[in-house]
Amino acid sequence: MKLIVAASENNVIGFQNDLPWHLPDDMNYFKETTINSVVIMGRNNYLSIPKKYRPLKGRVNIILTKNPEFHAPNCLIANSLEKAIELAKLKKPENIFIIGGGKVYQYALEQNLVDLIYLTRIHANIEGDTFFPKINLKKWKKINSKFHKKDIKHKFSFTFLVFEKLN
Repeated sequence: MKLIVAASENNVIGFQNDLPWHLPDDMNYFKETTINSVVIMGRNNYLSIPKKYRPLKGRVNIILTKNPEFHAPNCLIANSLEKAIELAKLKKPENIFIIGGGKVYQYALEQNLVDLIYLTRIHANIEGDTFFPKINLKKWKKINSKFHKKDIKHKFSFTFLVFEKLN
């Protein structure tokens, strides 16, 4: 299974249920990387997506929630990550992405469920209230890296990184 995340140098991934940055090329990277796949996300992460973009088009959306009353049009609902993975494997077993939020990332990494991490490292320390867990780089091999400089559309420079789990 794969995981995709954008995180600052201090591992911030969100602030007040929103992204604390606007990086169009990172959003395009996210879309291109996850298109035609299954995306698994927590309920708050789903609700943080602007309504006009929900569900994420061209992807099977699975939302994790313990709330049995929660419904989202054209999405699958699961009450655990294990259940979400079962559903995902029925749809596109070769292309499953964990897309957040912080607790979902942490659980997936702790349970050793992730083989590839697509990390956009934003080169800034940013204020936030949601964090990506620290990863032990001794357990991962960097297999790709591409730097994007700061420009008129991007307030921060960032690097697209891909890590593969070592056996």
